[in-house]
Amino acid sequence: MNTCVIIPSYNESKVIADLVERIRKIGLEVIVVDDGSQDNTAELSGQKGAIVLRNEKRQGKGASLRKGFAFALQNSFAAVIIMDGDGQHDPEDISKFISAAQGKEPCLIVGNRIVDAKGMPAIRWLTNRFMSWLISLVCNRNVPDSQCGFRYISAEVLKKIELRTDKFEIETEIIVQAAKKGFPIISAPIKTIYAGEKSNINPFVDTLRFIKFLFK
Repeated sequence: MNTCVIIPSYNESKVIADLVERIRKIGLEVIVVDDGSQDNTAELSGQKGAIVLRNEKRQGKGASLRKGFAFALQNSFAAVIIMDGDGQHDPEDISKFISAAQGKEPCLIVGNRIVDAKGMPAIRWLTNRFMSWLISLVCNRNVPDSQCGFRYISAEVLKKIELRTDKFEIETEIIVQAAKKGFPIISAPIKTIYAGEKSNINPFVDTLRFIKFLFK
């Protein structure tokens, strides 16, 4: 299948080159959306064969993903896989998404770290469990790890949903919109990788933003 991998990134020069290289070895096109990084994330990504889209100023994960989605649709990709650029997602798990999509297209597949959450910071685990419970309730779907950024999205889904958010709430927006349009939402078990890196997510601020979005 003509699938690309979209990686929204901000100051990820320590890990982005290795990540892009590993994905390229699988045979997939990589699109790195550099969100106004102050390091050489964009340069390193390009050196490893990624297509690099760049926000001159930091706009947020949602804005970066929307830019990547637009590029993928304009270039006729049949599906996209989105991954975080901080090394917490293992390229080896990409095959799980592609396998899960077979016979179920068009669909949205969300990674599930909860089946093996060892190493996940307690505050992030608690926040994620609350958000996932609430989103599952609102959408009438079982989404055990609604905040996981490792996902597979069919192009047909991207064409039908309307995404407007610029920050981390886009992960909720994608699920809600896909559910409203009646697309299957599937979970795929993935590894949990934490090495003490600092998250760009603020549990308090982003939870409030998430709740505000749901009320809208």
